[in-house]
Order: sequence, then C-alpha cells, then structure tokens
Amino acid sequence: MNKRKILITHSLHPSLLEKIQSAFSDWQIIHALKPDDWENHLIDSEIIVGWKSSFNLQTILQNDQLKWIQTWSAGVNSLPLNQLQKKNIYITSANGVHSYPISETIFALLLGFTRNIHAYVRNQLVKKWDGTDIKLEAHKKTIGIIGVGAIGLETAKIAKAFDMHIIGVRNSRKPTDYVDELYTSDQLNEVLPLCDYVVVTLPLTDDTYHLFQKEQFNQMKKSAFFINIGRGEIVKEEDLISALKSGEILGAGLDVFETEPLEQSSPLWELDNVIITPHTSGSTEHYNSRVIEDILLVNANHYLKEEPLPINLVDYQKGY
Repeated sequence: MNKRKILITHSLHPSLLEKIQSAFSDWQIIHALKPDDWENHLIDSEIIVGWKSSFNLQTILQNDQLKWIQTWSAGVNSLPLNQLQKKNIYITSANGVHSYPISETIFALLLGFTRNIHAYVRNQLVKKWDGTDIKLEAHKKTIGIIGVGAIGLETAKIAKAFDMHIIGVRNSRKPTDYVDELYTSDQLNEVLPLCDYVVVTLPLTDDTYHLFQKEQFNQMKKSAFFINIGRGEIVKEEDLISALKSGEILGAGLDVFETEPLEQSSPLWELDNVIITPHTSGSTEHYNSRVIEDILLVNANHYLKEEPLPINLVDYQKGY
C-alpha cells in the first residue's frame, strides 16, 4: 500500500522538515522546489504545503487524494476557489504570520510621512538641507483600521503606545482589545472623515474589490494619510492618483497595487507624497517557521485525528 503523501514546495530548513516528518511519521514527505520536481506529485499528494500559480490545475483537480492545501499567503484570492470548493478541499492560509512585520511596516510608513522622512531621504540624495516642512505628530491622532484581524489588532496595539484614538471597521462590532470604537463595513464613509490615518488591512473579496474609490477619498480629511497593505485591487488606483494630485488627501503609503510589479509608467512613482514598498510588508526572517510551527503542525494534530482544523481554515463563502 502506498504511503500517504505531503508535497512541500517552499524551501524549508532541515529542522522544520524534521518536525513535519515527526508529526507525519508514516507519511512520505516530498520536498520539491522546482516544477519538474513537483509535477509528478500533484496527482496523488494528500496535503500540499505551498500553492504555486504554475501548478497544473487540471492535474490538481484530477487528484482524488488531495484533502488539504496550506498556502504561504494570507490572501487566497489567487487560488481557484470555486473548483477547490467542489472537491471539498480544506484550505488554510498563512494569516497571522504577518502581524509583526506588517504592523511594523504600517508604522514605518505612518511615521515616515508624519516626520517627513520620505522628503529628507530625497533631499539627502541631492545634499539638500531643508527642515522647513516639519510640523506633524502622530501622538493622540485618530487612526482608522479598515479590517480588524490579526494585523489590524497588532497595529492597534502599537497605536496605543502613541496614545492614538483607534477606530476599527469590520463585519462585527463585538468589542476587542485596543480598539476604542468599532463600526461595520457599511459605515465606512462615516468613519473616514474622522481619521488622520486610514490603514487598509483587508483581504480581497467580491465585497472589497474597489472598496476605495473617488467617493471614499472625498470623505477623508485633506490632512489624512492613506496606507494600503491589504491588496491592490481594493483601491481604484486612478482615483487614488487623482486624490493625491489634487490634494484631497495628504499622502499614501502603498505596499500593494492593482498590477504588480507596479508599471514604470504609473504616476505613483513620481509623486512626492507617495511612499512605495514592493509588496514586502509581510516579509520576515520568521516567516517559514511561523507557517509550519504555528499553523501547519497545530492543524496537523487535529487533521490526523480527523478533527476540524482550528487555525486559519478558509471559509469559501467569505473568500478568506
């Protein structure tokens, strides 16, 4: 009888592979990092750790052994959710892995604008000494966190250290730590005029696609900064560019874009009130260990007992 099989498509330290083998003691562990190496295992792996856009989808769908996919990203919008749902395949995301690095990036962008660091870096390149345009403080300001999940909560926790007033937007208004006020998604336009900083940490779903358009930027303070580390398609980019050029908002820190890599022709590159990071807000030295130890192995203990997976199980209806 063939052994049950796990296919791992991301490079892992041997110590992590040993932990996986220990948890799945009688399984075959395939650590394949190239398409030529993993292709033959797509047809009969029961668990796939690491989704790749280059996977042969037809082979995946023909695999009657496949029961569980662990992704390497928090968002799962790039997966063929409709087809996978029909096969009743569990999907678990990497949600939560990113909380520390992304919240750090959010505050790097927030403080960069507030203390004018973005302008000073440009001045340094041309040896220009100019300290005339510096006046803002982040302390005691209002931050709107659009999407109060793991990343949003960690951001709120840091904001408390700045004595900020924290407004959260999510589907539930159930009280949560560090958040002073909670609103639901349909109240977004009520929240935006109140915020000095608007931070988007949402996943991309049918409901969040182009959630931020001209109407939303019109609602924001002219002195407000907009930060998006969720997904680029949540923002109608041409409307954001217009708002930045016209002064409807003061600036934008962007880690994600509608098209990635960001096209060289995009006006965003040239705007002085924009800070661009190349979709790296979640990058961290601890990424792999958190995916394996905090998610995969915890879920594995339940999976092997045929119990529900407790960590990051994707709800197909919600899309996350």
